[in-house]
Amino acid sequence: MRKKRIMVIGPSRSGKTTLVNELNNYHGELRRTQDMIYGENTIDVPGSYIENPWMYKHIIAAAQDASHVLILVDQSRCTDVYPHGFARTFTCPVIGVVTKCDLMPENEENCIRQLKMIGVPEPYFHISFSKGIGIDALKKYLFGEG
Repeated sequence: MRKKRIMVIGPSRSGKTTLVNELNNYHGELRRTQDMIYGENTIDVPGSYIENPWMYKHIIAAAQDASHVLILVDQSRCTDVYPHGFARTFTCPVIGVVTKCDLMPENEENCIRQLKMIGVPEPYFHISFSKGIGIDALKKYLFGEG
């Protein structure tokens, strides 16, 4: 049986790769690509997959290898990129993550509204890598560590 990984989905420049690197305990330079990357603990889905509806079938197929799906919304530019009910597509647990939570606090309510519209159940994790907010709580939730 293949190892189940955490799938990370979000629009371009929403902090996916930074989060994936943290979840894989990788601290080298950022690796950006237009292909899905299977890391030690994660599946990094490029933003173009969510920004182009014809790519959804690839996300859904790859999610068969996922233990969890993290759906990211970027608080610094909270735009609606996901279709209504998108989270209900997945059979594994779906977790909502608000990235860059230290930026543009006036967008927080819109980000929460978007996660609810997508069908992501609470709790939601608010993270900021620049301020070190929320990353430990998310890792503890996913891996049972601090």
